Amino acid sequence: MQVLAINDISCVGKCSLTVAQPIISACGATCSVLPTALLSTHTGGFTGYTFRDLTNDIPDILSHWKSLGLRFDFIYSGYLGSIKQIDLVLTIIRDFLADDGKVIVDPVMGDSGKLYAGFTNEYIGKMRELCKKADYILPNDTEACYLTNIPYPLTKETAVTAMQILQTLCKNPIITGVNSENKISVYFAGDKGMQVLTHDSVKGFFHGAGDLFASAFVGALAKGKTPAQAIALCSSFVANTIRRSANEVKDSRYGLAFEKEIYEFLQQLNK
Repeated sequence: MQVLAINDISCVGKCSLTVAQPIISACGATCSVLPTALLSTHTGGFTGYTFRDLTNDIPDILSHWKSLGLRFDFIYSGYLGSIKQIDLVLTIIRDFLADDGKVIVDPVMGDSGKLYAGFTNEYIGKMRELCKKADYILPNDTEACYLTNIPYPLTKETAVTAMQILQTLCKNPIITGVNSENKISVYFAGDKGMQVLTHDSVKGFFHGAGDLFASAFVGALAKGKTPAQAIALCSSFVANTIRRSANEVKDSRYGLAFEKEIYEFLQQLNK
């Protein structure tokens, strides 16, 4: 399976493409990448980081790929820094998605109830347009609130409402990171209607958890798992990684210790 991961490269901090490529590759797929920006570190908790927008490089990359006749079975997008980049991803879906290929959109826009710097209502509207082209969307609770105009934080009741609204954008929305009563849940639309997977929450903020979930989900789909199987595997993988990281990682800015949990994840994946 050929996967294209579109996301930024944060050189330090284990997120975005530095998580996507190893995880998806370990699942047995060929993971090509299209970087949208280059940062010295991610932006969560670090100051003084460098940032280079790679928008102007993308058209030449796509032109070369078109000359090679490339097609991808899965196109997975993460951080897109501008409306222009969303438009480029829409073009990529049109020109490079294989017949019967799948599109997975992680609408990276915010966390902890706030939008990331530089994102606007106009950007949210454009992201909704991209979501309509996706087979699966993976918003966290903050992003689900902005996409649906539901107040943050989500509750058990409003999460169900958010799912219903998101289904008008995409048939298969998956909301991650919904906190309630010391539990953290994933909401998704399964074959039997609305489903919820819940794990005990761990105190703290863990950078890169959403990227880890999304990357493992794409890898599991590429491996041939059903969406429900993929979500269950990824939820356990992320929960186990967070528990380990809470005990072993002294500075959470530097990312999750997923390397020590990936063997167990792959064992379950290959059953």
